[in-house]
Parts: sequence; C-alpha cells; structure tokens
Amino acid sequence: MRCNKETMLLYAVTDRYWTGRQTLMEQAEDALRGGVTCLQLREKELSDGDFLAEALEMKELCRKYNVPFIINDNVDVAIRCGADGIHVGQSDMEAGNVRALIGEDMILGVSAQTVEQALAAQAAGADYLGVGAVFSTSTKLDADSVSHETLSEICRAVNIPVTAIGGITKENIMELAGTGIDGVALVSAIFAAEDIEKECRELRKLSSDMVTK
Repeated sequence: MRCNKETMLLYAVTDRYWTGRQTLMEQAEDALRGGVTCLQLREKELSDGDFLAEALEMKELCRKYNVPFIINDNVDVAIRCGADGIHVGQSDMEAGNVRALIGEDMILGVSAQTVEQALAAQAAGADYLGVGAVFSTSTKLDADSVSHETLSEICRAVNIPVTAIGGITKENIMELAGTGIDGVALVSAIFAAEDIEKECRELRKLSSDMVTK
C-alpha cells in the first residue's frame, strides 16, 4: 500500500486517554467508518509484546476498510506486525536508518518543523511529512509551534505529501486553507468526540474543502 496525497486527507492518531466508554478498537473502527484515510497507532506506555498484539488486531481492522495502518515510533513492532508504515519524530531513529531497516515497500512518515528538516527527511526516503504543532495542543504539551508561513514554505520545498498536526479542530481547520497541505492529522478532535463516526464524516468534508481552497 503506497502513500499519496489522498492518504493524508484525514489522518487519525490514536490516544487511549480517551478510551473508557469504548475500547480503542471500537473507537478506531468508528473512525474508519467515518472516513479516515490513514490510521496511526500511537502507544507510549505499552510493552512491546502488548503493543505488537494490539498492532496485529488493528492492522486487520484497517485492512477491512482498505486504509493504511501506520505505527508510531516503534520500528520493530511495525516490521513484526507487517504494518503499512512507520512514523518517526526528530528525536527518534534517523529517517535514513529507518528506511534501511524497513525496505522500500513500507511507508515512512517523518515529523518536521523546519524546511531544513523537511528536505532532510525527503532526501532520507520519507514518503510524507507530519508538520506541527500548527495550533496549540493539549495532546503534546512539549510540542513547539510551527507558523502557517513555515508550513507553507515546507509545502513549497518538498514534493512529498504534507499533513498538518497539532490542535486542529472543526473550528480552526479552514485557517489552514492555502498553505499547500494535503490534509490534517488529528488526535483529540476525533477520539474525544461523543460520536466518532459522525465527527469524522464532518471532519473529512472540512478537510477536503480546506485542501481545495
């Protein structure tokens, strides 16, 4: 499964903080039903064994909806579960080293906050970039902000898809119109919603409107 601009349109990133009323798998399936175009499993606290078991289950769920399944940070789990891709940050394993481990067929996403980081990631074999935080966010309190001007500069500098992340909601998503991004990556805007499927349908339409303006 390859990465293209359409893959980035509505990119869901899991966060088990919002589980309780539903399991993580139930939330993920609601998001998939609602039209997310990519799903990333992010786990910071689980053991590798538990992460792998969860990843295998979620991979099958994504297969059912023909949506790319991405693992956050953990290259070993991504390889072992046969994920469609891996996403790494600037403080994780260097993108070129990740590409060497995963081969040419797995999607590689890299976080970037500057044009220099974006170009380096592209040169190292990244298939897409995640750029942010474009708004203040409660999900990653240590996230540095990226101005919309820098976001636009990154989009102009690279020829791979770019998704914006960080504090994006239904109320502010249209502020990103004209920056050149191919979509948005969302955490709480999706998984904190009362009705995740309905929220995703609305967010997908908004994201589509945003990228075409």
